[in-house]
Amino acid sequence: MTLLDWLVMTGTLTAIVVYGVYKTRQVDNVKSYLLGDRDLKWWTIGLSVMATQASAVTFLSTPGQAYNDGLGFAQFYFGLPIAMVILCIFVLPIYYRLKVYTAYEYLEGRFDLRVRTLTALLFLLQRGLAAGITIYAPAIVLSTILNWPLSVTILVIGAVVIFYTVVGGTKAVSVTQKQQMIVILLGMFVAGVVVVLKLPEGIGFGDAIGVAGHLGKLQVVDLEFDLNDRYNIWSALLGGTFLFLSYFGTDQSQVQRYLSGKSLAESRLGLLFNGIFKVPMQFLVLMVGILVFVFFLFQPPPVHFNSANLDKLRESEYRPQLEELEAEYATIGEENRLASVAMADALRRDDEPEIAGARAEMERTLENRRAIAAEVDSLITRFDPELITEDRDYVFITFITSYLPVGLVGLLLAVIFSAAMSSTSSELNALATTSVIDIYRRSLVTDRDDAHYLRASKLFTVGWGIVALSFAAVANLFDNLIQAVNIIGSLFYGAILGIFVVAFFYKRVGGRAVFKAALLGQLFVSVTFVLSWLEIIDLAFLWLNLIGCVLTVIFALALENSDKSATLTGAEEI
Repeated sequence: MTLLDWLVMTGTLTAIVVYGVYKTRQVDNVKSYLLGDRDLKWWTIGLSVMATQASAVTFLSTPGQAYNDGLGFAQFYFGLPIAMVILCIFVLPIYYRLKVYTAYEYLEGRFDLRVRTLTALLFLLQRGLAAGITIYAPAIVLSTILNWPLSVTILVIGAVVIFYTVVGGTKAVSVTQKQQMIVILLGMFVAGVVVVLKLPEGIGFGDAIGVAGHLGKLQVVDLEFDLNDRYNIWSALLGGTFLFLSYFGTDQSQVQRYLSGKSLAESRLGLLFNGIFKVPMQFLVLMVGILVFVFFLFQPPPVHFNSANLDKLRESEYRPQLEELEAEYATIGEENRLASVAMADALRRDDEPEIAGARAEMERTLENRRAIAAEVDSLITRFDPELITEDRDYVFITFITSYLPVGLVGLLLAVIFSAAMSSTSSELNALATTSVIDIYRRSLVTDRDDAHYLRASKLFTVGWGIVALSFAAVANLFDNLIQAVNIIGSLFYGAILGIFVVAFFYKRVGGRAVFKAALLGQLFVSVTFVLSWLEIIDLAFLWLNLIGCVLTVIFALALENSDKSATLTGAEEI
C-alpha cells in the first residue's frame, strides 16, 4: 500500500470514529447509553439496520461467492422484504407499546422469567460467536496485506471498535453507521466502475455481461427443490424468511437499532427501507464479483488467491512443483483469454455457432484452471495440513490490492473496515444491553442506582469484546465467511423465533410449556446440524431456521395440551 492509500483509509476511519465519539459525548445514563434518546429518523434507522447486517464478511465473501457460483446467492435475500412487512405489522407495535429495552423483556410478561432468561442466553451465545467472525474477516485481509501476525491484527481492529462502543453506547453505533454505510455504498460502486474500466480495450460492460451470462453466472433463480441446496428459491422463501424474521424481530443487535427510532412510524419506514434497498445492494456486491470473474478471464488470475500460502510454498521444498503448475496455469490462462475474446466478438456479431464453440473452449480451459488450482491446494495441504486452502474470500481483496489505482485501494479497505466496525459495534452493544437488562439487573444485582448499571453496561461491552476477540483468534474459514455467520445464526434463530411466534399468536400457551419446547427444539436442531455436518443426512443449513421454529411451536402446543389434560385428569380423580 502507498502512503496515499494509508492516508485515505486511516483518515476515513478516524473521521468516522471521532464523529461518533463527539456526537455522543454527553451520554451519561443507562437509557441514553443503551437506547439512545429515541430520536432517530427513518433514514438513519434504515442505514443503521443495513450496516448492522452488512459486515465485512459481506464485502469480502460475497464477491468471492459470485466469482465461484454466480448470482444465485441473491436468492438468499428474497425472503427479506416479506419478513420486513410481517415485522412492521405484528411485532413493532408490541415493542413500542411496552417500551422495552430488549426484545426479551416482553417474554417475561408474556410467559415468565425462565423463558426470558433462556431466550436471552441463546441470543448471547450465537451473537457472541458471530461477533468473533465479523472481527476475524477483515483481520485476515489486513494481516495478509501488512504481514502482521493475525492475532495482532485482530487485537487492533477489536480495540478500535470496543473504544467507541464503550464511550458512546447505542447512539455512537447508530450515528457512525450512517457514515459507514455511505462509505460502503460509494466504495462498492467505485469498485464496479473500476473493474469495467480495467477490462481490455474493446471489451465493455455489455460484453462482460454477455460472456458471464453464457457461462451461467447470471442465473439468479433456481426452481429445483433440493433440501441439500443452500441457495434455491425454496430455501430462500421458506428458510430465509424465517431466518430474517428471527434476526430482525428477535436479535437484539437489530431490535436495538429500530427501538431507537423517534416513533413507531419512523421505525416502520426504516425497516421497510431496509427491505426494499437491501436486495439491490446485494445485487451490486454480487455483480462486482461477477465483473471480477470476467476480468480474470482476460487477465490470468493467481493460481491461488491467498498469497500468504503461495509465499510459504515458494520457501519450501515444493517450490519446483509450484513453479511447474504456475507455468501450466499461465498457458491455460492464455488459451482461456483467447477463447474469451472470441466469445465477446461472436456475441457482438450474434453468431450462434461461434458462440457455442467459444463457450465450449472457455468451459474446457476453466475446468483445466480449476484442476491445476486443486493441485496447488493439494501441495499446500501436504506442506502444512493446518493451512486453509479455501481461497474465495481472497478473490476481491486480490483485485483491490493488485489492480485498483492508488488512493482507491485505501478507499476499498476503508469500506471493509467500516463494515466490520459497524456490525461488530452493534453486536457488542446488543450483547451488553441484553447482559445488563435481561440477566444482570433482572436476576443478579437488582437494587443498584443508574450510575452502577451504566458502569456495568460499559464493562459488559468490554467483556463481550474480549470474548469476540478470543473467538476470532481461534476461528477458521468454513466454506467461506458469509456462510459461517449464517450457519451460526441458523443454529439458534429457529428456536428463538419459535418462542416469539408462540408469544404473539398462541395466547393460551404458558411459560412452562414453551420453556420445555424451546429446549427440545434447540436440541433437535443441534442434532440435525451435527448429522448434516457428518454427512449422515443431506440438509442445507437455511432449513434449520424453519425446522427450529416449527418444532418449538408444535412442542409448545403439545406440551400445553398435555399439561391441561393432566390437570383435568387430576381434578377428576380428586
